[in-house]
Amino acid sequence: GDGWGEHPTQVLTDLYTVLREKGRIDGLKWLAVGDMRMRTMHSLAYGLTQFDCPITFVSPPDQSLTEEFKAELDDYSLDYREVEHVEQAIADADVILVEPVVQPDYTKSRDERTGELDLTPSNYKITRELLSTKAKSDAILLHSLPRMDEIPADVDITRWSRYWQEAFNGVVMRMALLALVMGVTE
Repeated sequence: GDGWGEHPTQVLTDLYTVLREKGRIDGLKWLAVGDMRMRTMHSLAYGLTQFDCPITFVSPPDQSLTEEFKAELDDYSLDYREVEHVEQAIADADVILVEPVVQPDYTKSRDERTGELDLTPSNYKITRELLSTKAKSDAILLHSLPRMDEIPADVDITRWSRYWQEAFNGVVMRMALLALVMGVTE
């Protein structure tokens, strides 16, 4: 990745995980929740322009898609929309991809962040209750990790979570790319 610009290996990991978990990419409805200024979201949007995948973006107003980026997505004919609350779109989603809306402070351990829990507003949080009452039973939940409180730990053991598989797939994907770049394989 390149700072705030793009993160192509992450979107390849996301797409590979979805392909392995769902057996296809085309025709799946995506929900992207988080800071749309993040490089993972940029690369996701660009990546989905190559497929028939409508996507709904949910973010705080100050972290939404920029007008310039929307113009690019329009030029690429991406089928997208924006909504204010995750509950407005989660029922239709086959793939839910979450990124933080609160930037983590990696200089502190979780135990040192006292008083900073529940930083993510409910509009942008994917809870076990939300998944069990609103999401499709076969939807999958992705996150590039690490996470803060946008996905509580009790979601980890649910049928929706695929971020641990996604993390493993990221290692495999990057190993394959390195092998290709180094000429070790074709």
